[in-house]
Amino acid sequence: MGQRPVGGGGSGTNPRSGRQETEEERADRQWGDLLQELRVAQTGVQILFGFLLAVVFQPRFADLSTVDRNIYVVTVMLGSATAAALIGPVSYHRLLTGRRMKPQTVTWASRLTKLGLGLLFCTMCSTLLLILRVALHNVAALWLVGGMALWFLVCWFVFPLWAIARNNGRRPADGGETPDAGDPDPRP
Repeated sequence: MGQRPVGGGGSGTNPRSGRQETEEERADRQWGDLLQELRVAQTGVQILFGFLLAVVFQPRFADLSTVDRNIYVVTVMLGSATAAALIGPVSYHRLLTGRRMKPQTVTWASRLTKLGLGLLFCTMCSTLLLILRVALHNVAALWLVGGMALWFLVCWFVFPLWAIARNNGRRPADGGETPDAGDPDPRP
């Protein structure tokens, strides 16, 4: 790894976060943060995907309408794509370890994670649609899924974007972290 810059305003000081770290140190920190985020998302995806895989082996599965079976197939495919995207950063990191490409690894892993979150949103909505259609047998299922989809969007995307807009590039007074200048895409 690179040497730590000396002095308060050295070339290694990130002007946006005020941290004094080399590019490699920043990539290591960002990788650790990303791993913590992935652990939360992967656990939920694994539980959801396990549930989806078990559904087809239940006796009532044969009673599903063609529409519900199609929703099920789409949901399983979305769940598979979600798992691939959220596990992908681990494979990416493992294959590139030792090649002095940590900053690029963090960039691509972050992109895969954002894609995985988008796919997870679709998987959750599709799963809810399937379950609520079977449970309610009426149009209320669509309204409930629509309401939940809005709630997911607000929690996962609107609140973070609102915080960014509200902060408007100012450095937090509590010393919290702002996006790093080295981040290729600090937006959510």
